[in-house]
Amino acid sequence: MYSKVYVEITNICNLNCSFCHGTKRQPKTMNKNEFETVLKKLKSHTDYIYYHLMGEPLTHPDLEGFINLATSYGYKSVITTNGSLLKEKGDILIRNKVYKVSVSLHSFENGNKADHEKYLSEIARAAEAMVNNGTIVVLRLWNNGCDHERNAAVLSFFKNTIQGEWAKNTKGLRIKKRLFLEYGDRFVWPDSNAEIQKDCVTCYGLKDHFGILSDGTVVPCCLDSDGCIKLGNIFTDDIDAILKGDRAQNIVKGFEQKTAVEELCKRCAYARRFI
Repeated sequence: MYSKVYVEITNICNLNCSFCHGTKRQPKTMNKNEFETVLKKLKSHTDYIYYHLMGEPLTHPDLEGFINLATSYGYKSVITTNGSLLKEKGDILIRNKVYKVSVSLHSFENGNKADHEKYLSEIARAAEAMVNNGTIVVLRLWNNGCDHERNAAVLSFFKNTIQGEWAKNTKGLRIKKRLFLEYGDRFVWPDSNAEIQKDCVTCYGLKDHFGILSDGTVVPCCLDSDGCIKLGNIFTDDIDAILKGDRAQNIVKGFEQKTAVEELCKRCAYARRFI
């Protein structure tokens, strides 16, 4: 069993954040039949569906239907969002008691102060409503070590807005029960034009997780934004055959020897943190 599978229900996003790599793929949104095919085929492989690779899942017109469908199959739903649509669509996550919501706090980071504080206020209100209904909420800053001033301003805003313990833990801060603020080091996304990393590398891709793009393409991890490493297609192929195929197994064996066999993996700076 994998601890999670990333399922990109849409590669369309309503924003263009500086942190995000973006994708060159054609816009695509999964329909209900496609999503149900994914759920059926993943049943013996994971209990947790993470609704993203690229794209903003809250833009999906049938997100509530997808969450209900996943629940009916016994999955726990985990949503990663840029937070900009929580005021408009946060009730969907509350009503359906999703297991976990992670909010990347980088939207409007280059806008004016008023817009940024309005954005953070809406996130704070939605977060408190969700945790009060049983959902785990993680507020994430993906720029640790490179933007101390902005991180400090965000932290100060939330401390003045949300009452809690604000106790340190291994990943950041425990604000209160089910509500956390975590830091992640800024990293360079793997890209076919990036420099090859000289260090030996390993990765949790295909060991802890794998990803499924909106067109059904199976990829080894959540950072293959353009679908460079195509292992097969879950809409048409047997998932066990895909995961046991030569390309997937060569990737796994390579990482076991701290070697990247795929060109994209050789250019992944993120993987260096697992050495």
